[in-house]
Amino acid sequence: MEPAPMTPRPPLDVFQRLQPAEQDLLLEFVLVSGSLKALANSYGVSYPTIRARLDRLIERVEALRGEGGEDLLANKLADLVETGSITPAAARELLALHRSLLEAPESAPPSSS
Repeated sequence: MEPAPMTPRPPLDVFQRLQPAEQDLLLEFVLVSGSLKALANSYGVSYPTIRARLDRLIERVEALRGEGGEDLLANKLADLVETGSITPAAARELLALHRSLLEAPESAPPSSS
């Protein structure tokens, strides 16, 4: 017998499980009609910083819905972008490389001839 497919949690349950700061970010995002520029201005941060925060929130919501695990590397890279330790472009490159390596078929072990 196959296990039943995982059903996503109801939206209200997901939103209630977010941290208060995450709920505030989501509410503010809706109130500025999804404008990241306006959202960055309302938080007094740069566009890349608010983009990183929103990306983390999206990952968190996906994890809470049961549609995928939280990407710890993406979270760490977002933190590094937010603190100015690396550029957003470098973070995107690293994340793309990481994901391509995860999706690449495993290479066969070298033959011993």
